[in-house]
Order: sequence, then C-alpha cells, then structure tokens
Amino acid sequence: MLQKEKYVWYASYGSNLLEKRFLCYIQGGQPEGSLKMHLGCNDKSLPIDKEAIYINRELYFAKNSNQWGGGVGFIRTNVDPRQRTLGRMYLITKEQFADVVMQEMNSEHSPSINFKKAINDGSLTFEDGSWYGMVVYLGAKHEIPIFTFTHQENITPANKPGESYLKLVIKGIKETYGHLNTNEIVDYLITKDGIKGNYSIKDLTILTEK
Repeated sequence: MLQKEKYVWYASYGSNLLEKRFLCYIQGGQPEGSLKMHLGCNDKSLPIDKEAIYINRELYFAKNSNQWGGGVGFIRTNVDPRQRTLGRMYLITKEQFADVVMQEMNSEHSPSINFKKAINDGSLTFEDGSWYGMVVYLGAKHEIPIFTFTHQENITPANKPGESYLKLVIKGIKETYGHLNTNEIVDYLITKDGIKGNYSIKDLTILTEK
C-alpha cells in the first residue's frame, strides 16, 4: 500500500511535460536539444503515476538559459481562473521532488522544503532570488498534495525561448494532450509572453508538425 505521506505530485508546465525529458531529472541523462547532462535523483525510481492537469496561472517565458539558448517556462505567481496552463503531473517522493528542484536551480544541494507550510500559505519561497525558488501548492489528488515551482516574482521582461526548448514543450503537449490538433496547440502558445511577437503562427505550425 502506498504511504501517501511520503509522496507528492510534481506538476510540470514546460519542457518536463515530455516524460522522456523529465526522466533525465529522475534517472540522469542529457535531454534532447540540451547542452547539459543531469545526474538524476538519489532515488532513481520511476514515477508511480502521471496525468494531465490544468493550472490556473499564466505560462510565460523569461530569463536566458545557457542550457537551452533562450527563455524558459515560468508560471505567474497570481492565480487567474481564466488561465488553463497545460500541465502534466508525476507522482514522486518528496525527496525526489527536492532533487528535481536542485537540478532545476543548478545547485549542489537539495533544498529543505517545508511542504506543510507551503500548503497552509499556498506557496513558499525556499531559495530567495533563485529562478525556481518558490514552491506553489495547487491542491490535492487522491489525498496527495500537488506542487510546482516557479520564480517568486513575475519576471520582466519576457524572453524568446529557443527552438530546441520550444520543440520539447510542444512534444510534451502532444504527448500529454493527444486530442489537441496543430491549430489548437499554436493558438495556446501564440499568446504567451516570450512567444508573442517572436514566433509567427507559421513558425509555431512548422515546429508543431515536425
């Protein structure tokens, strides 16, 4: 029987939508299009479960990643019921979640995350100023809490994501939301800060159909 208190759902919304890419954080490896090799978690056990999730916070792209050559995905700190950011969540241990965050932050040590406080407060900044230093509570599924992470502030200005990163996001959307067609995926992405004005409908269509 699953010891629920040991587990959390990690909700992804960027390149980790693609399971193969996310598993590089769990088991180690170099994601397609990335310049970096990940060591993986101390516990390399595969996620117990996975499923789609809609996140009521707006997706945008910002910062400049040497690993990806452009902006990367964040969600805004404020809840917006009008937003339906396409996500995918994985059922992993709390220790694996901390190890995933460690790799996202390019840190050598897993952060200490007070999950109970994050639930009570709705979010928790555990690493001030870090790109992904704030954990966000998104509710629960099967009595297990759902968390994601983002920047503690809404970053400005937005920045164009590189094609290699955006291709992984698109592949992850297609893998998670197989019912969406090319036009629906393009419509979803074209409005996002960092993409808007930097990619045309034609550009996104070509990337989606590759």
